[in-house]
Amino acid sequence: MSKFDRYLLSQLVALFGFFSLVLVLVYWINRAVGLFDELISDGQSALVFVEFSLLTLPNVIRLVLPISAFAATVHVVNRLSQESELVVMQATGFSGFRLARPVVFFGLIVALMMLALTNYLVPASRAVYSDRSAEIADNTTQRFLREGEFLHPARGVTLYIREVSEAGELSDLFLSDERQGVRPTIYSARRGVLVRSGDAPKLVMIDGSIQGLSPQTRRLEVTQFQDFTFDLSSFVKKRRNQGRSLDEISTLELVAPTKALIDETRESRAALLYEGHNRIAQPFLGLAAALIGFGALIMGSFSRFGLWWQILFAVGLLIVVQTANVAASGLAVTDDTLWPLAYGAPALGIGIGLALIWISQRPRRLRRAVRGAFAS
Repeated sequence: MSKFDRYLLSQLVALFGFFSLVLVLVYWINRAVGLFDELISDGQSALVFVEFSLLTLPNVIRLVLPISAFAATVHVVNRLSQESELVVMQATGFSGFRLARPVVFFGLIVALMMLALTNYLVPASRAVYSDRSAEIADNTTQRFLREGEFLHPARGVTLYIREVSEAGELSDLFLSDERQGVRPTIYSARRGVLVRSGDAPKLVMIDGSIQGLSPQTRRLEVTQFQDFTFDLSSFVKKRRNQGRSLDEISTLELVAPTKALIDETRESRAALLYEGHNRIAQPFLGLAAALIGFGALIMGSFSRFGLWWQILFAVGLLIVVQTANVAASGLAVTDDTLWPLAYGAPALGIGIGLALIWISQRPRRLRRAVRGAFAS
């Protein structure tokens, strides 16, 4: 690798790291705010929040890498153009494709990073995330057994426990149930315990009373009980279905789906095939983004006002590639023979980038061709 290649590649990698860090922080903070409210409201600790936040990072990084690659390429090429470094290199005989060599190396580095993320880190993190979510959804101890606090596990429901012993026994319970469609009732008990019956948690209250207002007589009705069981299953999030989601399945399983896998995920064979091949194809969008950014900017001549029109043109081309990607995904999931469409958008993006570089070397010939077409 020549000095120029190393110089340009180092510039691209440095800016790529900066843009990736900024975008990951923006995406992660946006996701973490909702995650924090969800976990803390369920009584989980800060360590659980940190754990869940870290498990979402691989997917966030996967999403921002192509954008970071494009932004880094545009920024570096625009700066080199403004400082006339690209003009000097072209004057020494460097063609557009020769100048693009470090950009190709950079795009392949981004693609390798995305391949590792999409095919290993993201599925592994999603599987752990789902398992931990299921464990927390099933564990109601931290959510309901919080002494000295008025809890609201659902709209219209208030729960208060004065004390929780080390053995898990509850003392002096108060439960108000005023949910819509339910007769307003107040439960109170001297003691209680939280038990599990099947998959549903139940609150067993001992030595207490039930108070409710009779809708017919409008009088207070009080019922004493020695023990009473209150079902808490409606307040607990349902455990995820027994099958894995597409995000949790390995790529090897997806590209060769079996009948058992189709039954487990309840997805069509076409959807599984497309997801598997999409994990292989999508990383090359990073290479496509870098080539489009580079090709669009070297098409323009030097200007003291910058290359803003070329930058906007490159952004428009990225939108075209993303639109093609979305359209391909919509078609491919309808027929299991259309999985090659997963490679369509990356191939289109790389093709556009190479075409822009080729055009940048032949501006005069293209102008003559355009004039000849109009003259005929």
